[in-house]
Amino acid sequence: MNRTGLYIALGLFAAVGLLFGLYPELDLWLAGLFFDPATSSFPLKSVPFANFARDAAMWIAWAFAAPSIIALVVKLARPDKPLLVRGRTVMFLVVTMTLAAGILTNLTFKSHWGRPRPIFVTEFAGTNTFVPWWDPRGACPKNCSFFSGEGATAYWTFAPAALAPAPWRPLAYAAAFTFGTVTSVLRMAFGGHFFTDVAIAGLVTFITIWLMYGFIYRWPSTRLTDERIDAALTRFAWPLYRLRSKWRGRDVGAAPAA
Repeated sequence: MNRTGLYIALGLFAAVGLLFGLYPELDLWLAGLFFDPATSSFPLKSVPFANFARDAAMWIAWAFAAPSIIALVVKLARPDKPLLVRGRTVMFLVVTMTLAAGILTNLTFKSHWGRPRPIFVTEFAGTNTFVPWWDPRGACPKNCSFFSGEGATAYWTFAPAALAPAPWRPLAYAAAFTFGTVTSVLRMAFGGHFFTDVAIAGLVTFITIWLMYGFIYRWPSTRLTDERIDAALTRFAWPLYRLRSKWRGRDVGAAPAA
């Protein structure tokens, strides 16, 4: 998570955005590589193994986040106990997954950016008019094409890769990139997304992870400690924990001092 990675991501963002903004037909051409005019369909969508691979990709991504999510839930239920996973790991993975797979995709763009998916545009036997990535005025009413939630979730694996031991980190980054790219190509092959949907999803996710890594681990003015996060969660969850304890006939008292 150094500045070189950020510069590369920003450069690619500018290049993809500009190229496909000036020549939006490139999105149609790339999507057309997976379309069969004879059957007016995206054939891979009906292949069982391909559908299993799509589901498995999401299971794998969420499996990396699961220990931190479980540790957070347990901590909120029992704030008197220490976190089961390091505080910074919990915060980094949970926050970035929430942003990548939830807020930035489903709650922000996909709900308000009316770009139709490839399977719904007239060029691929649909009924909607194709719009370039930068145009939110498409006919899609909800759960739209831009940008890809599954692509963002798959590329989120850059977050656990950033926490790998230093000697293994380049390999972890390569694995995350490969995993995100294969998953994204599969979404394109199903007719679920255009290239710009998955490419920008990956770039936005990487930039989000880079910023959160700097905030939590690197920048002196903001970086946190595991103990500080654990203490903050204890203070946050303690009032409800104390109330539950009183209902059970005992008072655990005020939250421990930090």
